Amino acid sequence: MAIWVGILSEMTEFALMFIVYFIAKVHNPEFFADGPLRLNTTAGVLNTLVLLSSSYFVIKAIKSIRIGQVDQCQRWLWSAVAMGALYLIIKFYEYHWNSEHGLATDTDIFFTVYYYTTFNHLLHVGWGSGAILWAIMGIRMGGITQLNHSGLEAVAVYWHMIDLAWIVIFPLLYVLR
Repeated sequence: MAIWVGILSEMTEFALMFIVYFIAKVHNPEFFADGPLRLNTTAGVLNTLVLLSSSYFVIKAIKSIRIGQVDQCQRWLWSAVAMGALYLIIKFYEYHWNSEHGLATDTDIFFTVYYYTTFNHLLHVGWGSGAILWAIMGIRMGGITQLNHSGLEAVAVYWHMIDLAWIVIFPLLYVLR
């Protein structure tokens, strides 16, 4: 039950960011028409593919633990952690690219919203990756098993929430004008 309360609070936080996005866009349409054109869309697309892949790996890990394939489960989870790390690397590259192109939090309201939303999401990817590492340690220590894997399922649900948030963030910031 606790994971659902946590996820509800996280989704509320992202919902508030989306409300801020829409309010800012209504009042500053010119910045929100120009902003997505100035972003590194390739980085956004790559991170979308990375996160979708990571969610697939988490699903495969859940299926593996349910049928007692503990080693296979851990391999899928390590793949998900690798995707989380790759997401972070791509996002830091993107921030560096933005900086080289003069795009900062104070460039205009679009970039203020962009940085606040994407950095907040980046933090969630980091926390989620840490949670997956916690699950891997739980499997290794025998606390997460075929018969007792609710902790892994909680981590999986959290990870999918992070992915869902990105699936909304990507079109709002990188595509829509």
